[in-house]
Amino acid sequence: MRAIIQRVSHASVTVDDKVVSSIEQGFLVLLGVKKGDAREDAVYLARKIAKLRVFADEAGKMNLSLEQIGGAVLAVSQFTLYADTRGGNRPSFIEAASADDGRRLYKEFCEALRNEHLEVQEGIFQADMKVSLLNDGPVTILMDS
Repeated sequence: MRAIIQRVSHASVTVDDKVVSSIEQGFLVLLGVKKGDAREDAVYLARKIAKLRVFADEAGKMNLSLEQIGGAVLAVSQFTLYADTRGGNRPSFIEAASADDGRRLYKEFCEALRNEHLEVQEGIFQADMKVSLLNDGPVTILMDS
């Protein structure tokens, strides 16, 4: 399982010209699920993300977690994080999980974040989403399970 974590001032997901989810300060998490991933991967990433200390303390150091600043998560499923571009110009997604497994593990990931006492908003699985964000910093972190 792979996550791109972006520290944001705000982020939103729009589907069919309608905002379906939005957050203010927190993380936009793009989540990719690969073949063979399991619930344990989702729980591991959720715990790591919940405790990730990348928000500024009083001294301006990245030292505070999402929970400490009262931030939220906008989680968006993104199978393209497992694109393989080594074989040509058209990416292969053979390593990505099936839609059924991807949906299940994405939901388990969101629930695991909620179990960490975080506010979680979600994108719409397999929808044509428009994701808008203001990256704060910018801070962008890649995390694998």
